[in-house]
Amino acid sequence: MLNVKRVVLRSRPGKNGIPVPENFRVDEVLESSELKEGQVFVRTLFLSVDPYMVDPEMADGHLSYVLGALGMPGLTALLGVREKGHVTPGSHQTMVISGAAGACGSIAGQIGRLDGCERVVGICGSDQKCQTLVTELGFTAGINYKKGDISSALREHCPAGIDVYFDNVGGAISDAVISLMNPGGHVILCGQISQYNKDLPYPPPLSEETQETLHRKNITRERFVVLNYMEKHAEGLTQLSHWVKTGQIKVLETVVNGIENMGEAFCSMMTGGNIGKQVVKISD
Repeated sequence: MLNVKRVVLRSRPGKNGIPVPENFRVDEVLESSELKEGQVFVRTLFLSVDPYMVDPEMADGHLSYVLGALGMPGLTALLGVREKGHVTPGSHQTMVISGAAGACGSIAGQIGRLDGCERVVGICGSDQKCQTLVTELGFTAGINYKKGDISSALREHCPAGIDVYFDNVGGAISDAVISLMNPGGHVILCGQISQYNKDLPYPPPLSEETQETLHRKNITRERFVVLNYMEKHAEGLTQLSHWVKTGQIKVLETVVNGIENMGEAFCSMMTGGNIGKQVVKISD
């Protein structure tokens, strides 16, 4: 018999509650070690706290990358920028990314730079994250939304206005960004994490002022779902793999050890405790 651990959803946080590690439970169960015909044992190496899988051969030995830069977050960043961002090399565009130090935002900003944006400005929740965006990932600037007036910081770092906005968070941050966007700009509606624990439809409703700005300035804002572009996934993963292998894209990860910390890792991701992709390492 084998002693196997599993993570179980113990309780739900409620309609407007925030997930906490206590919502999860780790059980130990006994499983038979005898294999029947057609059965195999599988050893888990890494777990993601959001759902998808891809080909590990593209990760060049970094298996956990298939959960992030070479998985759904990377594809979301690439196809979001390519399909909804309308980046044009040589046109001096400025891109702003909210949730810029997360798994998707950190890749999206680098792709914006590679595809030809003149300025790439990331919004995140700590000075350490801001420094990482600039010194490691090549962002033009990082803005800590927890310090000072975000609108003033955006005007400082985006002197020619904002042309492309990769939106991962929604709420007041997105209202501030959209208010400074140039006519004919584009919002890539990737996520709204600031609103996920509220009992609201998706995407959540915008303020009247923000809706008026979108309409008056003819700014596009369309929901982006990466699964609607399945025919482009293979080509996209090949491009991402090339960039990672050649060092043109840097991959950041926050790794915690042990399946018993799965709930804690999930809650940390939901509150911005991670830099890059949040991964749970199970075994070597």
